[in-house]
Amino acid sequence: MKKTIIAIIALFSIEYVVAQEKSVYNEELAKEVGADEYGMKQYVFCILKTGTNTKATQEESAAYFKGHMDNINRLAKEGKLAVAGPFMKNDKNYRGIFVFNVVTVEEAKALVESDPAVTAKIFEYELTPWYASAALMKVSEIHETIAKSKF
Repeated sequence: MKKTIIAIIALFSIEYVVAQEKSVYNEELAKEVGADEYGMKQYVFCILKTGTNTKATQEESAAYFKGHMDNINRLAKEGKLAVAGPFMKNDKNYRGIFVFNVVTVEEAKALVESDPAVTAKIFEYELTPWYASAALMKVSEIHETIAKSKF
């Protein structure tokens, strides 16, 4: 009986050690991306929708889109934009999303309004606080390594 108890304790000890070895927690990375104890952080989620400006010429629209893409790239390089991308065709007039690396809606409002397509009313937006994985902060860095071409 004593040998059985010792064997069971040893087995649980081995399981505990193996489970601990499988942990891949990286404290340095967690701090770098601003993660809380759950690996999460607060962002502000933005939905871009079709705006009220339907009279822009093709040349104006092209200039607004170029400014829109330049603004996205600038915000990403500054670490203020974790993720951005367009929606596919849909019946809700959703055009794209931004996930801002800020805590308040007011901060995000200032960032989204720095977009020329937003100020020209090509896009309108909705903002809401969002809690998600802090790993989103690595998307731009990883994207650079997998994209053959740039916008």
